[in-house]
Amino acid sequence: MNNCSRRDFLRMTALAGVGLSLVSISDAFGFQSVAAEGRRIGIIGLDTSHSEVFTKMINAGGAEMGGYKVVAAYPHGSKDIASALKMKPAIIEAVKKDGVEIVESIEALLKKVDVVLLESNDGRPHLEQALPVFKAGKSIFIDKPIAPSLSEAKSIFKAAREYSTPVFTSSALRFDANVQKVVSGSIGKVTGADVYTPAEIDKNHMDLAWYAIHGVEMLFTVMGPGCRKVSRVHEEGTDLVTGVWEDGRIGTVRAIRKGASGIAGTAFGEKGIAQLGPFSSYQPLVSEMITFFQTGKPPVTAEQTLEIFAFMDAADKSKRKNGAAISIS
Repeated sequence: MNNCSRRDFLRMTALAGVGLSLVSISDAFGFQSVAAEGRRIGIIGLDTSHSEVFTKMINAGGAEMGGYKVVAAYPHGSKDIASALKMKPAIIEAVKKDGVEIVESIEALLKKVDVVLLESNDGRPHLEQALPVFKAGKSIFIDKPIAPSLSEAKSIFKAAREYSTPVFTSSALRFDANVQKVVSGSIGKVTGADVYTPAEIDKNHMDLAWYAIHGVEMLFTVMGPGCRKVSRVHEEGTDLVTGVWEDGRIGTVRAIRKGASGIAGTAFGEKGIAQLGPFSSYQPLVSEMITFFQTGKPPVTAEQTLEIFAFMDAADKSKRKNGAAISIS
């Protein structure tokens, strides 16, 4: 399954999960999104299917979404990623049908909303786009990849601290039901894990950051912090990235670019072995976003995300050194 068709499949799966009766309400009656001050969500970037899916889930969610509504969006994000630019016109029209006002600047957006979803498909403009949100002190979720590199991810979190603005980023796979069962202790202490994930590469991002970050985040969610050494075997269609944790546990990511793929894996524990994934719904992630907006407390810390980026950065260094193990300081 190629990049576009895989993203289309995930989009349609997520949209189906919203429920046809709920999704059709705004289309049939032309309702506009209405939210009390304090619960108005703005989106930056309408060049990813996530913008459409999240809008439908939130605006059809009623009480389950705490009264939050997506009310406005600034559509621009990626400037030169063909798949993103191709998606943008249809997504703009889709969110407009859900009552979302399209605005001409981030500054105009911030006057109309209380919190922000930064959805631009491309990680490169995220720092520039997030800065005015930080300065305005509005809580912000930044979709994956939060940045194209480890250094820029650090810059984003540094800026958020400077302006005391709550921020988090996450793949939906972190909150997958099977992943969370393992986190809750279903198999006891995790002794290791193997995950697999699609792994298309974009030349402007770290290799694993563009898409394989889904699998990497799932791995770190069950393994926890403490990876200290990374090595990578790279071939045209597949990468195998191995992380060794400071207590001797081993976790692997099979990054697939050729042949059948999905996002899933296996966790090994002291009391059992458990399946991770496969991807089923964005609903758990969207629920976490709403809780975050209500509380101002990120469910994923900057330190957790930066360790994931350090892992991906080390994987690129290992590739350049023909698979040599790279220490993460």
